Amino acid sequence: MCRWTLSVAGLGPEPSLGTAATGASSGGRLPPLPSAASLCLACFSVLLVTTTGIATGACHPGVGHQPLQVLAGGINCSWTLERHTRSYNHLEGDVRLRRLYSANKFFLCIDKTGKVDGTRRKNYADSLMEIRSVSVGVVAIKSVSTGLYLAMSKKGTLFGSVKYNPNCKFKERIEENGYNTYSSLRWKHGGRQMFVSLNGRGKPRRGHKARRRHPSTHFLPMLPS
Repeated sequence: MCRWTLSVAGLGPEPSLGTAATGASSGGRLPPLPSAASLCLACFSVLLVTTTGIATGACHPGVGHQPLQVLAGGINCSWTLERHTRSYNHLEGDVRLRRLYSANKFFLCIDKTGKVDGTRRKNYADSLMEIRSVSVGVVAIKSVSTGLYLAMSKKGTLFGSVKYNPNCKFKERIEENGYNTYSSLRWKHGGRQMFVSLNGRGKPRRGHKARRRHPSTHFLPMLPS
């Protein structure tokens, strides 16, 4: 038999052995035993709470996120609801000013002619980028000084685009070493992703010649100094 400790109309807590002995010795009357109707009511109330999904954290209509108070035949149960699944919509439109520093020790830059290159000059104006989240995990990269967007052609060539278009969308991923990789959202080569990449001389590589694990594709977004 289950031991009930809930306070139900006509159903009180079980007396301890010491209390029972004292009552018997003093001639007092023991508390009345719960009736069958009270036990049935308690069981039905607990079953109702469980089957309606409250025990799993479901919100009772009109309650929202506040602790749920269920009153049934004198039962007072307080439940803390689970948090809802997080929404990542707030990432859309997020803007960061960064310099993309490659693992090959070059800063990615876009000059006014649309040429993409790498420079070792830390405070070079064309290397300051505006990284804007256009959707979850997808960004647009724009040079602050020239106003040109980083873009990749179907052949994997990097260039600066005057207008924002599907060629300017890149999937941003944080790798295990803490660096970021940027791959074209629109274009692939033979089913493989094409990455933004700077070689050992600071020159852009074709997207299909780079792989995710290549240091040439790894960039560290650095705060402007």
